[in-house]
Amino acid sequence: MKFIKPIVSAYAFILLLNIETTYAQNTGIPADKGIAVGVSMRTQTIDGKQAIRAVVDSNIAKPNSPTFVKINGIEFKNGTIEVRVLSRLTDPSSTTFRGFIGVAFRINNDNSKFEAIYIRPTNGRAEDQLRRNHATQYFSYPDYPFSRLRTESPGMYESYADMALGEWIQIKIVVHDSQAKLFLNDNSQPCLIVNDLKLGAAASGSVGLWVDFGTEGFFTDLKISPEK
Repeated sequence: MKFIKPIVSAYAFILLLNIETTYAQNTGIPADKGIAVGVSMRTQTIDGKQAIRAVVDSNIAKPNSPTFVKINGIEFKNGTIEVRVLSRLTDPSSTTFRGFIGVAFRINNDNSKFEAIYIRPTNGRAEDQLRRNHATQYFSYPDYPFSRLRTESPGMYESYADMALGEWIQIKIVVHDSQAKLFLNDNSQPCLIVNDLKLGAAASGSVGLWVDFGTEGFFTDLKISPEK
């Protein structure tokens, strides 16, 4: 599948690589276009793979913000989202950047509400055990940034998983009503379970390829399978 980049007003639209979408009752909703929200994006070949590259815009002031490539034309509530990701640090000398990369889902029309699960690859093999415990995380925009969740419920919305910066990592997120499970690299057991998605069981919306500060994120092989 080739990338196509037509000119569309203020947003850049691209044809996402190797995207598969399965819809109950064959609704035929198009899922082959991405909209840059709070990020710059382009297609790039990395390790012989064509991928979407996304980096947070310089005018974004806060972490855990709407910074993603939003998949146009999807209404996702329950189901499975799969994507292969790789992240690099924009400043390798930074002591705070972690390679933040993941998936936003149930994004509403104006991007003012969404859920997100992401990984922090530099933490996966850190010598500090506390940092290892912060390798995967969840937040809900706008009311539950990760700083609030960690303060109010320490350890509940983050976990350890083995991973490293600069390598391809398979992310699979299974969503059902108020629950989301994160699986990495074809493991049969989830490494993170969120049982109380903050937007509630009835929320639905689009899906986004999410990055945060200090991250050069790459995404390929996206598959979205709504629950039947």
